[in-house]
Amino acid sequence: MLQFYIKMKKILAYPLSILSYFFFFLTLVVFHGIQWFCFTFIGKEAHKRSVDIFNLTLMRCLNILGTTFTVDNQHNIPTDVPCIFVSNHQGLYDIPPIIWYLRKHYPKFISKKELGKGIPGISYNLRHGGSALIDRKDPKQAVVTISKFADYLNKNNYSAVIFPEGTRSRDGRPKKFAETGLQIMLKKMPHALVVPITINNSWKLFEYGSFPLGIGHNIKMKIHQPILANSDDASSIIAKVERTITADIL
Repeated sequence: MLQFYIKMKKILAYPLSILSYFFFFLTLVVFHGIQWFCFTFIGKEAHKRSVDIFNLTLMRCLNILGTTFTVDNQHNIPTDVPCIFVSNHQGLYDIPPIIWYLRKHYPKFISKKELGKGIPGISYNLRHGGSALIDRKDPKQAVVTISKFADYLNKNNYSAVIFPEGTRSRDGRPKKFAETGLQIMLKKMPHALVVPITINNSWKLFEYGSFPLGIGHNIKMKIHQPILANSDDASSIIAKVERTITADIL
């Protein structure tokens, strides 16, 4: 009986994945144009709001697969100071709920430069929305870019989102954190709040690979107690953040 259920679930995943991918790519193209119009003719705030709605729409595309989202946030995180959101990384679909549910904090990403071109909607936002694009093969460029990124966040009271694992976990198991980027951010943003985030189950969307997508999963995002960036030395804070995040990975 269980094997029959598993087989039928995968069969159902094919048509639902086709629908989800269709609306996903349609959303990318449509909101590329909307972002361009907002950024070019209205301004950065309009562009930011278009990005928020863009990511909400991407989440709705995942609802076609039976994907649901649960956010556990028991902390009243102030919006008058920048935050450094630090999260584990299980897949592409970690990003829309982070942008949508944390939109009041103006989240900006540290991303590899390759994502800054070729992807409708997403690449445009990375290039024009204030995120930092780093070259993983050029550590000097990465350090300079992250340092300027921190200055930009301080000046505008925006927040950073960092995935210190450096790459996606294909099976949900956490990878060791790389400390360099966080070290720079903590040094340059001593008055920021460091907010650990644990994401669960988004890797299951790729349980069969890129096609079909997994169906019927609940992506969970848990926001942990914020930590003052200057409350301890950087290595101790990073170790504490890593323990906090990984302790809640299912």
